[in-house]
Amino acid sequence: MSEQSREPHPGLKAARLPSAPLPGGRRVRASKVGLHYDRKRRAWLAPLPTIDPWIVLRSARGLDRYGPDFRYGHFAEVRSTATLVGGAVGIAGVAALAQFGPTREWLLGRINPGEGPSEEVRAKGWFTVTFKARAGDRDLTTQVSGGEAGYAETSKMVAESALCLALDRDKLPEHTGVVTTAMGMGEALIVRLQKAGIAFKVLEG
Repeated sequence: MSEQSREPHPGLKAARLPSAPLPGGRRVRASKVGLHYDRKRRAWLAPLPTIDPWIVLRSARGLDRYGPDFRYGHFAEVRSTATLVGGAVGIAGVAALAQFGPTREWLLGRINPGEGPSEEVRAKGWFTVTFKARAGDRDLTTQVSGGEAGYAETSKMVAESALCLALDRDKLPEHTGVVTTAMGMGEALIVRLQKAGIAFKVLEG
């Protein structure tokens, strides 16, 4: 992951961060870096239109340890220019079709409830998320990785979160109400996810 610049997806308007200033003059904001080529990684970094950055920024507003001036962006790494262009055209096409009733119904009918990848396909799946951070003159690179994300690892995350809330109450941060996982469970959830087979590594720094 790296920095990004974008307006939130129309469906994420409710996820906009509150504009009230933070105690102590702290600042939390989305990065202003857009689509760019990373020479070190030899890949294009394309902003992802997901809700993830807004959850991270919400966590940063609620936790002082994110620092006095926190910025965050979220990217997909694309090594082929053709794949980058094809993906952009495909996403734009789906978004356009979703604006009209008949074509939206057609899209929704492409996959029926209960359908999805086979067990064999899921067994070959994997995910890797790389986080690059800079604080002053210090750089840090970390990585989270695991198996097939859409079904297997997501199920682990949901189940371990429920178990964490139910069984690790004495280890949880003192937050109440509707909060993010970082605010509500923090390190206790990371420990559970590591035991469940999801790897958290420091690669540099």
